[in-house]
Amino acid sequence: MTALAVRYTAARTLDTAPAETSPPGPGEVELAPAFVGICGTDLHIFHGDMDTRVRTPAVLGHEMSGRVVRVGPDVEDWQPGDAVTVMPLRWDDTCPACRAGHQHICRHLDFIGIDSPGAMQHRWTVPATTLLRLPPTLPLDHAALVEPTAVAVHDVGRAGIRDGDKTVVVGGGPVGVLIALVARAAGADVRVVEPSAHRRALARQLGLTAWNPADDDVTELVEKWTEDAGADVAFEVSGAAGGVDTAVDVLGARGRLCLVAIHPRPREINLHRFFWRELTLVGARLYDRSDFEKAIRLVADRTIPAEQLISKVVPLTEAPAAFEALEGGGDVMKILVDCTTDTAADAADADADAAQGAAV
Repeated sequence: MTALAVRYTAARTLDTAPAETSPPGPGEVELAPAFVGICGTDLHIFHGDMDTRVRTPAVLGHEMSGRVVRVGPDVEDWQPGDAVTVMPLRWDDTCPACRAGHQHICRHLDFIGIDSPGAMQHRWTVPATTLLRLPPTLPLDHAALVEPTAVAVHDVGRAGIRDGDKTVVVGGGPVGVLIALVARAAGADVRVVEPSAHRRALARQLGLTAWNPADDDVTELVEKWTEDAGADVAFEVSGAAGGVDTAVDVLGARGRLCLVAIHPRPREINLHRFFWRELTLVGARLYDRSDFEKAIRLVADRTIPAEQLISKVVPLTEAPAAFEALEGGGDVMKILVDCTTDTAADAADADADAAQGAAV
């Protein structure tokens, strides 16, 4: 089998090219990625917005599921065939954030799939420490949603969601809907604010109440819903200036705003409202291992209905076109790239690789 990889080479330019493969070294594991999700950060890279950070050609992808193919020296806990996902973070363990126990916001963090080669390829070598085991009953396409679910778990934890909290999620894309589902599972009463009719319809299919900010005065709706008390928690997931305003305006006394979206430029914010209502702003970035472990449970027990969130699955060779399809945003939720082999010859090669890995 000729291993292929989806590579970012320049703004709005992706190709599918032969990938460099080598045996895993000490402490490393070679994986056969099965399914890889395309996320908003991948789109930012595709648009050229992260060219100062990403080194080309860059193999993309960090939302993944797959199986172990080979293990390197000193790796004892993993065997070929094990179903896994990857927490795609490497930290230095020496900076102040790491020493304080916050390795996921390490000053020198290597986000695998952005700062180093990612999962959108037939073979991928990663540190064994990044692996998490998947339940045998969890389909691998569903398991590709574990990473974004871990983001949502971390966000809900940062917001301190309590049972009964009136919660507004501003932005009903993949992460926004996952936050809404995780918050609901934690006992929150949730409303989603989203301009896309398609995404509002999907949110409603999942049993969520969704409002259109273009037609509805969201602040008035929140006042009516909360009997003028205001929301306890708001999540800003839209990345838009108007989304920030909405998230601040809906909060009641001592409400909590959790900033999830990556805003590419500074935003104005109504600090007087923070003063007047004693609001709290918290940032939420990435996740830790416990978030991943909880995300696996939520996807496996169908608290996260992955099959309803996956809009389309495309083969690896069609990934460049899938990025263009996602640019419209509103009519799709999550597109997965299928990195599995699909011919008899390829399957035989994969079996041979696995057998070789078992002997390492």
